[in-house]
Amino acid sequence: MTRRFFRIRPQGAPDRGSEALEAAIGVPAFLLFIAMIIAGGRLAIADQSVQAAAAEAARSASIARTQGQAHGSAVSGATSSLANQKLQCASKSVSVDTSGFASPVGTPANVTATVTCVVNLSDVAVPGLPGTRTITATMTSPLDTFRER
Repeated sequence: MTRRFFRIRPQGAPDRGSEALEAAIGVPAFLLFIAMIIAGGRLAIADQSVQAAAAEAARSASIARTQGQAHGSAVSGATSSLANQKLQCASKSVSVDTSGFASPVGTPANVTATVTCVVNLSDVAVPGLPGTRTITATMTSPLDTFRER
């Protein structure tokens, strides 16, 4: 049976300061990771909010009586939906395809709404992340087939 002896390091070992060096390397990497999680969460919430606004715009346009009312209802529906979800867009636009109102009664038709929102990310300091991100969502809602158009 062979005995092995391990050297025990004396208490005043020369690796003093290694904790500070590890912290100097590890803390910025950890903070960058946290900032990336925050940016990803903000983009996911913004994407969901824009999709909900597009769905609201399409639904509001589909229950309007005329093409003119449909466009106005879609814009106000999308704007109020984004405001209710507290999404602040640097710029936003709502486009509505109301050509389905021109189809004759009895013919299936749809209204399509597209909402575009430019989300500001400049307050999240992540290297390589752009200052803004454009999020677009398109939703379609059917018109009542036998409603007078």
